[in-house]
Amino acid sequence: MAVPLIQQLRVGAYIMKQRFKGVEKYPLVLMLEPLFRCNLACPGCGKIDYPDAILNKRLSVEQCLEAVDECGAPVVSIPGGEPLIHREIKAIVDGITARKKFVYLCTNALLLKKKMHLFQPTPYLTFSIHLDGLEEDHDQAVDQQGVFDIATDAIRAAVKRGFRVTVNATLFDNATAEKAAKFFDFAMTLGVEGITVSPGYAYERASDTEHFLGRKRAKNLFRDIFRIQKQQGKNWVFNQSTLYLDYLAGNQEYHCTPWGNPTRNIFGWQKPCYLLGEGYVATFRELMETTDWDSYGTGNYEKCANCMVHCGYEPTAVNETVKHPLKAFMVWRRGIETEAPMVPEISLKDQRPAEFMFEKIVSTAMESEPEAKQRKAKKSRAA
Repeated sequence: MAVPLIQQLRVGAYIMKQRFKGVEKYPLVLMLEPLFRCNLACPGCGKIDYPDAILNKRLSVEQCLEAVDECGAPVVSIPGGEPLIHREIKAIVDGITARKKFVYLCTNALLLKKKMHLFQPTPYLTFSIHLDGLEEDHDQAVDQQGVFDIATDAIRAAVKRGFRVTVNATLFDNATAEKAAKFFDFAMTLGVEGITVSPGYAYERASDTEHFLGRKRAKNLFRDIFRIQKQQGKNWVFNQSTLYLDYLAGNQEYHCTPWGNPTRNIFGWQKPCYLLGEGYVATFRELMETTDWDSYGTGNYEKCANCMVHCGYEPTAVNETVKHPLKAFMVWRRGIETEAPMVPEISLKDQRPAEFMFEKIVSTAMESEPEAKQRKAKKSRAA
């Protein structure tokens, strides 16, 4: 089983509680980014293109746990940056698991063997390790040779220690169904709990925005992958809902649920989602109540046109599973459809044009730095 029964039951009970209370918009996974600093510089990443003053910022343990309590989601994903760089990552993880929240610590694994002694195996902690293909493809994706070997060695060590471990894979336009199948075969030999897979998203500030899959190409790629799975009887285990995988293959047409995976990072609560930084607010409640959710998503906003990433669409698929369990069961039983016509694409004709907020956000953040405040004070006194 890809996800332990205790986690399935806790998340299911949480969803049913929200539905019983009549709550329309609620989070499933808190994306908690305690820092942006990373020990890699992947060309497809839009999280590290900040001045050093921002990259050196950290959320404190207290801020992290306050966000967990404020949000209330049953699952907490800790991406970055590289969270294992954070000097207080043990206290952060321990504080969250003590609250009986399920933590997915997302890491490139370069520091995992060195830091593994800080943690204890528990159903509430999973190491989600980034692997974007086999050795050549992964090392190319992270722009550094040898990372694949370090990461896979760390995976084996963590599995041997009894930790929950998943592989988090992003597919780019160099992916083929045949290469993906070989990679999934290999991932299963590592003893991981499952694979999380998603087409890449073209961050506006990524140094390489040309190698991301568009929606049509992504759907064709995933159809080819699932066709191989069916024809060759591959026993791949995915750490995702069946309906999300069905969506990737073009059999469902979902709108994203951006509030399903809200983000708290060094700037505050990020509007509207983990992938788009279009402003920040001080509290989770303010995020939920002041964000114009209808202005985002595929068909509504140019930046969202090609997004199919799990942080936006997995919550939609999970809610659909709860609403229509028989439908989800039938898709799981028959396997992902690979031959029938795909459902129609969402029209993009009425989407609003992209707004580029990065420079403004950085400028505002830099103005709050102590040095900037001192310069302002000197100018004010001089005047």
